[in-house]
Amino acid sequence: MRAARGPRREGIRMSDTAVAGRTLTHLEALESEAIHIFREIVSELERPVLLFSGGKDSIVMLHLAAKAFWPAPVPFPVMHVDTGHNFPEVLAHRDATVDRLGLRLVVASVQDYIDDGRLLERADGTRNQLQTQPLLDAIVEGRFDAVFGGGRRDEEKARAKERVVSLRDEFGQWDPRNQRPELWNLYNPRHRPGEHVRVFPLSNWTELDVWRYIEAEAISLPELYYAHEREVFRRDGMWLAVGDVSQPRDGEAVERRQVRYRTVGDMSCTGAVESEARTAADVIEEVALTRITERGATRADDRVTEAAMEDRKKEGYF
Repeated sequence: MRAARGPRREGIRMSDTAVAGRTLTHLEALESEAIHIFREIVSELERPVLLFSGGKDSIVMLHLAAKAFWPAPVPFPVMHVDTGHNFPEVLAHRDATVDRLGLRLVVASVQDYIDDGRLLERADGTRNQLQTQPLLDAIVEGRFDAVFGGGRRDEEKARAKERVVSLRDEFGQWDPRNQRPELWNLYNPRHRPGEHVRVFPLSNWTELDVWRYIEAEAISLPELYYAHEREVFRRDGMWLAVGDVSQPRDGEAVERRQVRYRTVGDMSCTGAVESEARTAADVIEEVALTRITERGATRADDRVTEAAMEDRKKEGYF
């Protein structure tokens, strides 16, 4: 991946993605495409923001943004829509990364909306589906015209339908029938007042690509992405961690197992998988053998209906 290395700044490895005289590798091509997307959007729009939760995809996306604009700092803030049910390890990594890169962090808090009555706690205690309104309000308040997200087409059927640059109307909603063609890597971020675009630099990446890039670039992640012992209980075919927001019900036995997380989100609906993978290389081998997507295997909120994610995207979700 790093055939030609440049300088390193604040933990970001700087490497040329185009090497004269040879064809780019698969990872180099993906990196080059993502960097091109970042530069195009920043050159055309005025107030971008990057969604950054401290999860692996947003970490990789921010790493790419730092490379795209080095040696200048990242020219936009980052935003986290905080459910209040996040894994402590992920929040700690989020804050450490923001401090290291000198970024401005915007936090849209679901808990604030529950406290003042704008949102009601769900009966099942999960909060991922409550993120939409805080996100849309934060976009309006920040006057953001482009929102970078870490969505990938391999994650879920609704995300497979989305373009790299996705137009959202004045209500923040997505119309899958109103998609713009993207031929020859030409992206159209134009929009009317009140509208904005969501931009997905990792659209063409797979989970395996992400992990291979993490290994190649030596990117630091929260430790819960690697195998560790944790108290868990079985529910709906998933191992949920014991915590303040996820407690076993009658008949759900607590066990201590070696697990890791393929994706992170609301602790009450994000499951772990049993694993022996303690390094990025181990995870790559594990992911290469699996036939179940990370969200399909470990996110209960995507199992509500066949079109759960698409319905949420139409309402303004990520």
